[in-house]
Amino acid sequence: MAREIVLDTETTGFEPTQGHRLVEIACLEIDDFIPTGRSFHTYIDPCRDMPPDAERVHGLSGAFLRGKPRFEHPEVVDAFLEFCGDAPLIAHNAAFDRNFINHELGVVNRHPLHESRWIDTLGLARVRFPGMHNSLDALCKRFKISLSEREKHGALVDAKLLAAVYLELKGGRERRLELTSSVAMAAAVHAATRNEYGVRPRPLAPRSTDEERQIHASFIRDVVKSDDLWKKFGV
Repeated sequence: MAREIVLDTETTGFEPTQGHRLVEIACLEIDDFIPTGRSFHTYIDPCRDMPPDAERVHGLSGAFLRGKPRFEHPEVVDAFLEFCGDAPLIAHNAAFDRNFINHELGVVNRHPLHESRWIDTLGLARVRFPGMHNSLDALCKRFKISLSEREKHGALVDAKLLAAVYLELKGGRERRLELTSSVAMAAAVHAATRNEYGVRPRPLAPRSTDEERQIHASFIRDVVKSDDLWKKFGV
């Protein structure tokens, strides 16, 4: 499976064509459905006021954002595009994030991120849970993903939650179960071929008779034709 980027944004409003701007971008890298720990996160000066309704959602004030890098600064646009590379982009209600990012890219004469690159977890959730409430909060509760870190809609926290939701939508628990089962099986095989507890200080008396052991040795020699396994166990 190729590298993928889980993405979330915060903005001053709902519509970039009406003058609203990005104020925060967060990206997390996953590889083969496993988070790698690599991330990109930045706050952005929108060069405009922060509407009270938007501030109530994400808690980012105009005073806090003033002096932060602008989108056109290399530490934002160049670093963001470099981090994303050509990987698929995963977002919840992806059209919203895509519209804002592509609008900002257009303002600085950069190519938009094509729609075909985007994976919408809202669409995935609607297919899996038709007719149900499929907000990010609702999906976290459905998948029993903790919301304890989330006081407001911060892009970095939401990207972490979204990554966990995406992995569940793609069968995350089943994949973890398969991995756990494989690890457990490997450990069991490893333990079976080792003397884990050392030599018993008081060896147990054999429970088989001499005659039974001779019959068993004949069976291994004449039928199984290999005593390699039994030698490992001192039989």
